[in-house]
Amino acid sequence: MPVVKNEKVRRWIRSPGNRMHEFRAIVSGRVQMVMFRDFTCRKARKVRVTGFVRNLPDGTVEAVAQGARENLEKLIEYLHTGSILSHVEHIAVEWRVPQKTFDSFDLIY
Repeated sequence: MPVVKNEKVRRWIRSPGNRMHEFRAIVSGRVQMVMFRDFTCRKARKVRVTGFVRNLPDGTVEAVAQGARENLEKLIEYLHTGSILSHVEHIAVEWRVPQKTFDSFDLIY
C-alpha cells in the first residue's frame, strides 16, 4: 500500500483547511469475481480519492479510501451501485482518523 513520503504534502494534508477524511467499507453480496474491485478503482480515481480495495476470505470486499468528505461520499454511492455484474447487499462503513496517507488508489490482489 503506497504511502506519501513527501513531508511537504503531509503537512498540507494535515493543515486545518485541508482536512483528510477516511473510511473503511466492507461490501457484501455478489461482489467477488464480478469486476467489483476494478469498478471501485475506476470510480475512486474518478472522484480523486486514494486508498485500496481488496477481496477478503469471507467473500466480502474491503475498501479503504481517503480524501475530501464529499468525494468519499460520492465513492460510497458508487459502491452501493456496484459493477454491472455485481449485486451489493450491504455496506458497512466506518469513518475513522487516517493513520497513514496513500498516494494512489490501488487494487490489492
